[in-house]
Amino acid sequence: MELRRIDQGLWRWTTPHPDWRPAEPGSVEDWDREVGSVLVNAADATVLIDPLVADDDWDDLDAQVTRWGLPVVVVTTIGWHARSRDAVVERWSGRAVGPGDDLPVGVELVPVQAAGESMVWLPAHRTLVPGDRLLGDPAGGLRTCPDSWLGSLPAPLDHAGLVLALRPLLELPVRRVLVSHGPPVLEDGRAAVARALA
Repeated sequence: MELRRIDQGLWRWTTPHPDWRPAEPGSVEDWDREVGSVLVNAADATVLIDPLVADDDWDDLDAQVTRWGLPVVVVTTIGWHARSRDAVVERWSGRAVGPGDDLPVGVELVPVQAAGESMVWLPAHRTLVPGDRLLGDPAGGLRTCPDSWLGSLPAPLDHAGLVLALRPLLELPVRRVLVSHGPPVLEDGRAAVARALA
């Protein structure tokens, strides 16, 4: 694992997901083998968003947690992104947070209730961290998730409904979008979100 510095106090890394298998394009199982996670040095906590850490890849994270000496907080954007959440909480006596919990300073949740997700907004970095509803595309932009990914929601949601649920994101002054799946968008994030929802 290599922590990639995105901004002062903001890093992203990718890890091969242990459950990944080749899949039919557009299917529920169609996602990139490498998945992204985010590390933020907040004023009052070390925050990990959707962390996935391989068994032998803790050294860089250990160094950051030790260097900052702050409580560790884990934010999960969507239910099945538990990934290494429990291991992180146990390793550093941290806590997991979600909607309704006290969040670290400078970390906000953007609930997309119809889509079963709470994206993370980092206003100081103008950075949006989605779970599965916005994905990186090979051309360097963003796309919405395949319709097949919406099948597990309690209430039916189609592509048009997803686009409608995501429209409030356009009110945020997004510079970056650090996706879980695909390449991140590091500039002009709001425009990339707008194109994905067009």
